[in-house]
Amino acid sequence: MYLERLGLAGRTAVVGGAGGGGIGTATALALAEAGARVVAVDIETDRVEETEMRIAEIGGRCVGVTADLRERDQCERVMARAVEAFGGVDHVANVAGGTAEHHWAPLLEQSDRNFEELMRGSLGYVFVLCQLAARDMVRRGRPGSMVNVASVSGLNSAPYHAHYGAAKAGLMSLTRTMAVEWGPHDIRVNALAPGAVKTPRILARGGEELDAMAREQIPLQRACTPEDIAGGILFLLSDLAGSVTGHTLVVDGGAQAKFPFPGVAR
Repeated sequence: MYLERLGLAGRTAVVGGAGGGGIGTATALALAEAGARVVAVDIETDRVEETEMRIAEIGGRCVGVTADLRERDQCERVMARAVEAFGGVDHVANVAGGTAEHHWAPLLEQSDRNFEELMRGSLGYVFVLCQLAARDMVRRGRPGSMVNVASVSGLNSAPYHAHYGAAKAGLMSLTRTMAVEWGPHDIRVNALAPGAVKTPRILARGGEELDAMAREQIPLQRACTPEDIAGGILFLLSDLAGSVTGHTLVVDGGAQAKFPFPGVAR
């Protein structure tokens, strides 16, 4: 019974940010293993093709789309391709979005450009893609589920990456509103907030430093893997989470659970 509810056979899932070997790729593979037909979206064609190949290797079905999700017309093209290939969309995982080196700066030095880039890249596109997917679900009278990848940076403060933290906090608020407005249509919308994750981009900056930080600050004493995050996304999208909506699942190895004043005995 429970394994059947985890499966997504016969359903279609759009994964935004599905390339690059990180959380998006792991999510696309997890959904394919669960039986979903995957629409893998990324801004770079070679990344899309790599994800298509990896899904084909495990016997899954995948249609790749190269698109810049920050543009509404390209989000519309993604949805049109999903409808053309598979008849519609049942699930959405919004993984795309993140920071670049120039986004990290003290608030006193932050620019309007950084604010606009991060709001569009981590929040704006999610509104558009979820709206388009929800319209398709309502039109077809089909239930569905969506997961928007947020961040622990949106739960507390976000020193030196304030705009990113603000975008992710807004994303979690938007997720709750989607859940309330679309609940009557049997559409569930949740967020997942990762902590430190060993993505290829993070490891390229220094995996040893991340490991040292994890041993000191994370109760499980390790950073998450992309597969850890993908597992949480799969659960929230699946029927196992059939009554879970408007929720933010934190996947951070226990970091958020720590007492903030460890030197205080009582």
